[in-house]
Amino acid sequence: MPRIGILTCSSATQDLGCSSVSCLKSMRERIGGFERYKEDDELDLVGIINCSGCPTVAGYEKILERVRGLVEFGVDAIHLTYCIDTLCPFKAKYVSILQEHFPEIEIVIGTHFSKLTQDQYREKVKNMLCQPRESMVDLIKAGLKK
Repeated sequence: MPRIGILTCSSATQDLGCSSVSCLKSMRERIGGFERYKEDDELDLVGIINCSGCPTVAGYEKILERVRGLVEFGVDAIHLTYCIDTLCPFKAKYVSILQEHFPEIEIVIGTHFSKLTQDQYREKVKNMLCQPRESMVDLIKAGLKK
């Protein structure tokens, strides 16, 4: 029984409210990044974690700690979501450090397919993340004008 974990993009989950439904559907149907598993394999989803956000000085250490939480519970493979595959400028570095620190774990790029091209997907996500909105600064400045 393959034991898997899923690593999602923090911007997609925390900022945009992605609940990993497409990833989980693809896992159940053995499509996309999950085609590698046989139909009769019962998959054991050990956990879903999100990255720690775009790296700062400690970004790579933070992702290692989060992934360790899956590794300690016996995952055989960790799937990086479609969002990470398509959006993350740090994907190659993440894959490299995960393979270096957890060589016994298979790192799989991708979970589901998209009907959009990667460029269309990136543009739509960028537009969602960059919508104009009020911030605390606007609230405070409005209060000062009274």
